[in-house]
Amino acid sequence: MGSPPRATPSPDGSTFESIVFGWDGTAVCDRQADTSIIRSHVEALCAAGVNVFVISGTDLGEVDGQLAARPAGPGRLHLCTDRGSEVFEVDGAGARPIWCRTATADEEAALDRAADATVAVLSAKGLVCRVVSKGLNRRKVDLIPEQTWAGRPRSRTDALLVAVTKRLHAAGIADHAEVVALAADAAMDAGLVHPRVTSDGKHVEIGLTDTSDSVRWAAAWLADRGITGSLVLVAGAEFGPVGGAPGRDSMMMILELARSRVVSVGVEAAGVPAGVEHVGGGPDQLASLLHAQVTRRSQLRVPDIDDDPAWVLTLPEDEALVRVAEALGTLGNGWAALRASREEGGPETSPLFVANGVYTGSGPIQHLLEGPEWTQLMVPTGRPDRRLLDLRTGMLTRTSSRPTGLKSIRFLSVVRPWAIALRAEHEAADLGAGTAIADPDGGEKLDHGRPASVVIGRTGQDGAGGIVVATRDRDHVSGDVHVVERLGAWGADPRNPPVAATAIEQQAQVESIGFDQLAAEHRAAWARRWADATVTIDGDEQSQLAARFALFHLLAAAPDAGDAAVGARGMTGPAYGGHVFWDADVFVLPVLAAVQPAAARAMLEYRIRRLPAARAAAAGEGEAGARFPWESARDGTDVTPVSGTDARGREIEIRTGALEQHIVADVAWAASEYEAWTGDTEFLAGPGGELVAETARYWSSRIEVDSDGHGHLRGVIGPDEYHELVDDNAFTNVMARWNLRRAAQLAEHRGGAPDEVAHWRRMAERLVDGWDPGRGAYEQFAGYWDLEPLLVAKFADPPVAADVLLGADRVKGSQIIKQADVVMLHHLVPDELEPGSLAGDLAFYGPRTAHGSSLSPAIHAAVLARAGQPDRALELFRMAAELDFHDLTGTTAGGVHLATLGGLWQALAYGFLGLRPRAGVIRIDPHLPSAWHALTLSFRFGGYPVTVRADQDSVTVRCDEAMMVQIGGDAPVTCQPPEGNFSLGRSEP
Repeated sequence: MGSPPRATPSPDGSTFESIVFGWDGTAVCDRQADTSIIRSHVEALCAAGVNVFVISGTDLGEVDGQLAARPAGPGRLHLCTDRGSEVFEVDGAGARPIWCRTATADEEAALDRAADATVAVLSAKGLVCRVVSKGLNRRKVDLIPEQTWAGRPRSRTDALLVAVTKRLHAAGIADHAEVVALAADAAMDAGLVHPRVTSDGKHVEIGLTDTSDSVRWAAAWLADRGITGSLVLVAGAEFGPVGGAPGRDSMMMILELARSRVVSVGVEAAGVPAGVEHVGGGPDQLASLLHAQVTRRSQLRVPDIDDDPAWVLTLPEDEALVRVAEALGTLGNGWAALRASREEGGPETSPLFVANGVYTGSGPIQHLLEGPEWTQLMVPTGRPDRRLLDLRTGMLTRTSSRPTGLKSIRFLSVVRPWAIALRAEHEAADLGAGTAIADPDGGEKLDHGRPASVVIGRTGQDGAGGIVVATRDRDHVSGDVHVVERLGAWGADPRNPPVAATAIEQQAQVESIGFDQLAAEHRAAWARRWADATVTIDGDEQSQLAARFALFHLLAAAPDAGDAAVGARGMTGPAYGGHVFWDADVFVLPVLAAVQPAAARAMLEYRIRRLPAARAAAAGEGEAGARFPWESARDGTDVTPVSGTDARGREIEIRTGALEQHIVADVAWAASEYEAWTGDTEFLAGPGGELVAETARYWSSRIEVDSDGHGHLRGVIGPDEYHELVDDNAFTNVMARWNLRRAAQLAEHRGGAPDEVAHWRRMAERLVDGWDPGRGAYEQFAGYWDLEPLLVAKFADPPVAADVLLGADRVKGSQIIKQADVVMLHHLVPDELEPGSLAGDLAFYGPRTAHGSSLSPAIHAAVLARAGQPDRALELFRMAAELDFHDLTGTTAGGVHLATLGGLWQALAYGFLGLRPRAGVIRIDPHLPSAWHALTLSFRFGGYPVTVRADQDSVTVRCDEAMMVQIGGDAPVTCQPPEGNFSLGRSEP
């Protein structure tokens, strides 16, 4: 029954992006009611960008004829009518249908039979009833003669309803819920599949739809635009039961709107369901709620986010973790990024606004140029607050523990990459605009007086690249609340000073669009991004949040055009100066190839445009082909420092720039993996093929052939950087061999020189790879077996920086390794390795891996899952997930670890789901940990969206186009849209 009606505060203190309300009883009491106030508010809300949905069981003519709203947008008005069968969009030209559920001839016949059967069943009980109408997708049956209702008000709580209830009791029927059940049984017996049966007290209706269908359509329409949960206000008048049957508006409480704000303006005499706030007041109260939303919009109040724990990360509040919080909460759109610094700043903060690929300095001291700071406000310091990163919509919000405290929201538009926005509100006495644009440390700011009230800031040196920002503030005071809105635009150029006039012009465009519309299109754009990057882990909410956090930063790391310089920390902090490592090619690019292919292509373009520098580097070493640098920045020359200091402050030589040469093959592997995911064969037939060929030429000249005809790569560093200047590192050699073979394969298709192709194949065959049949494992490098057989468990629990704990010399003489090295080969090029070698390599190298690099745990998780050890893999997956969340390495303040985040997705995709994109076939071989009920990933394969869901014994593949899938060890089969269901071990297309 529910609890008695209770008075609760009106939801006037929230700003909603959509309002869904019932018509009968909620907006109007009868067909003669004056709707001018409701109409005015609806039109004003749509003009302010709010999306309004009117839900009614009646037809369009009745609702539209009475409401008569003609909004101009940008918010949309939808009328959902005919018991969930039709949806109309209304604008200045009137109503036009955009969705309709149309019954087939067979369904129409089944509806007729169902209505007749219902009359027969109820008549047999002694009720006087008859079929009175045949509406769209439904049939209506009168419970008592229609004329009995003539002249009666529309209320369902009058004496006549009591009379109907007495008739039901006299017929041995308990209440209207039993009427509904009897009619549903009769409809199913008549052959109607999934009948929707409702009763309003005087009628019982049998249909194919009910109002929940149109509300579900509305929820999906909103979700496609990033409007979910608490961003939606649902208003009705009958959520509680009436006459024992569910209230008319209860059908608006669907699962898809489970976290929306639900209020009842009705009487609710029989009780209020859980999750509904009872405010009463009828249509007048609805008008008041709508008016409050119009007022909040006109007052520029700070909008809300959907505080959904599955999508929202609460940033650390500990003052010792201020810079960690800044890194975690960084906002980015691929072109630029903004750290999550508090508006008031302070000595403990490290604010940062940077643009992709815009560096300052030269040589090893190049770093991302700090742009003008544009988020500063004058607000009180030291007050507790809660800062939330909304992963779903790419917004950062801040709220105070005090109802009248500071509230702010900011974002960088992904639709208009140059647009930036900030809005804040506080008690009038405690908020000021302050300095709209401030100097970053070491930056240069130039202020211009024209146009009036636009503030310009620019960083960079004369004659070099720079970043310019133009903003204008807008203030609004209403009562005790002061609102500051800051809209701006930025511009950048990696080589020349940016033009301030362009930023000023774009700022004017941003201002003409307005904050609310910018926010709306930004939410929708993020929703589209997530449609191709869904990750759901049933049974592990924390891992699911970690995976979504990873994808959020990966999606924000690279632009979808031009060339993308993706540093080891992306644009989330100053660590490594924004330098590009193999992290970008091996850890980040495969993810973007699957979920944001255009960004992956831009990352490859970064390498392609720096191919001349790579050729010059190879020539400088006396080698052929192209030698990509270990650390790259502006122009593709090596910017790896040659020295640094260790944990004890001693100066040490940094040799990775000279010796960590596997980056050459890593770049080629990334190009090939991009083609495997996207099906972009033209890329490998063009610039990508040249890149693979040039890297192969480097290896073919770099390999030393001994008197026995064996090829060697001497004096290198593998991924395990604890051991330097080694010979025949297995990872480097096998990747070089793969590179040579892949180049030969591509050259044959392109008609390459036969002699060169043959030479590449010979050199690939000659390369030693460290395989030891006696041990059933690969030797990491020549002489590794002879080192001290030390295990990590003897001195620490991973992750641990073993070189710091034991000393670099001790570790160098031992078998302790920093990160996945040989094991990494099983992740990248498993087909290059001996069959059955995975188990031996995992068993040997697992206990010897310190995971001293953030790159290591997720890769081990991926390989362990593929090896049939998913529960152990989950332990490593969670270690990787916590690395930034809990700052396990003490380095997150310098920026989040993009390679770790990319590794997390790869562990899910390549590991737990067992995905492998190869030659137009997607291979799927899941191994889920026992704690997970199911894992779902969405991605793009061959240019089309695909969703794969795996539980413990089956796989479902949803696709828009027919595609080839291979499940486990089965032969490839065709999966036809919309989906194919497969059992593990056998295929059922």
